[in-house]
Amino acid sequence: MSQIHIKLDDKIHRQLRHIAKENNYSVQELVSKYLMLIAEDTSLSLFHAKTTGTDLECARFTFIDLFAGIGGIRLAYQAHGGKCVFSSERDRWCQKTYFENFGEMPHGDINDISPRDIPDHDILTAGFPCQPFSIAGVSKKKSLGRAHGFKDETQGTLFFRIADILDIKRPKAFMLENVKNLKGHDGGNTFRVIEGTLRELGYTIFSEVLDASKYVPQHRERLFIVGFDQRVFVNTPDFRFPKSPKKTPTLKAVLQKKVDKKYVLSDKLWNYLVGYAEKHRMKGNGFGYGLFDENSVARTLSARYYKDGSEILIKVPNSNPRRLTPRECARLMGFKDTFKIPVSDTQAYKQFGNSVAVPVVEAVAAELVRTCLPFFRAGTK
Repeated sequence: MSQIHIKLDDKIHRQLRHIAKENNYSVQELVSKYLMLIAEDTSLSLFHAKTTGTDLECARFTFIDLFAGIGGIRLAYQAHGGKCVFSSERDRWCQKTYFENFGEMPHGDINDISPRDIPDHDILTAGFPCQPFSIAGVSKKKSLGRAHGFKDETQGTLFFRIADILDIKRPKAFMLENVKNLKGHDGGNTFRVIEGTLRELGYTIFSEVLDASKYVPQHRERLFIVGFDQRVFVNTPDFRFPKSPKKTPTLKAVLQKKVDKKYVLSDKLWNYLVGYAEKHRMKGNGFGYGLFDENSVARTLSARYYKDGSEILIKVPNSNPRRLTPRECARLMGFKDTFKIPVSDTQAYKQFGNSVAVPVVEAVAAELVRTCLPFFRAGTK
């Protein structure tokens, strides 16, 4: 590998050190990234997507990627010809993975960004965190003659930021993704407020829980909420959630043939998991490890997988079972092998456990884009 030596002003060096520390790079790595961007004729800034007139002319539509994680939703919408014009993710390790794969650093905390500073876009996408909403104080506000609509009930939550952006930027459509239990969260109040807010903002809403097991070899149920702007779609949109493929894939499609021995469970950990499962079995509980072979469909991969891998253990002949490798986790979530994993195993397990199953989002995106296609060019802002 070739090297160059550069003398820097002390002030510039301090700035680079600060930026590098904030984004988990060494100064050398950061400078290398900047130079690569310049050499490839992309944006000189790590923090903004390169959006030229040519890019937008070639794109079928534009979209933004909120609570972006490592970019699973972005990959799905790019696969249908979309151009991402803005992304936001506050986790610094996810930012690093995002940058390595998309060549841009997502903006940080969405609470620190004014909706008016976000570029116009056709579709808003977000895998937002679930938070409880309080309806306390509504009666008091009524008595004082103050506004108290659904949007008011969401203040102080991350969903409020989405509602704010929808209200100000008016994208033609949106797609939100969350855990399936969102509908029953807080006695159903959370989903009631979300749905009420979106309808109050003037969007026609569709929602459905989809299981990724028809697309990737794991049971992973997630709630998808899709909406269309009633100012654009005068009639009820011809949207329908995708029908699942008939063939169910198995773990054989994602397992690597050669795996480092470090992924095999130690005797101490394996004995602990066996004992823990037996203790709960005796109590009539269902807690315990999940053991699978290549012909199986796995349990849901979670962000806690880095702790012991107990929910998805792979059988190994004449040996203790092993956990999945980060690359196998990536495949389990539908990421192609070209997707870069620049972080530690621990961070990778957290990232893929928190990610979307990309093929499922691609299927939803296909239907959303089909529904919106007649309006993209005619109504592009």
